[in-house]
Amino acid sequence: QEQFVESGGALVQPGGSLRLSCTVSQNTFEIAPLAWYRQAPGKEREMVASITSGGRTFYPDSMEARFTISRDTSKPTVYLQIVSLKPDDTAVYHCNTRPAIVDSWGQGTQVTVSS
Repeated sequence: QEQFVESGGALVQPGGSLRLSCTVSQNTFEIAPLAWYRQAPGKEREMVASITSGGRTFYPDSMEARFTISRDTSKPTVYLQIVSLKPDDTAVYHCNTRPAIVDSWGQGTQVTVSS
């Protein structure tokens, strides 16, 4: 079973920035499209960004251009850079494949934006 290990979440003030990290197995990293998702309290999980094994990125229209997904080919890690954080960005952020492997959701990493 694939495991995703997310890190980098924190309590930040509005306007701040964060870089989230997700480690993945080498095999999945090399062949599968990967994505960041988030779930805010009381809301459905939504995809924030995705990236193919070749590095092509995709952002849903609903996401502002404050999110940047990237991958480090020297290690099986996917990143999500978020700038100009807003209180509405408060959520648990997860990574997974796209489409997601239902049984492989990790703990996620908590991002809280508050003054």
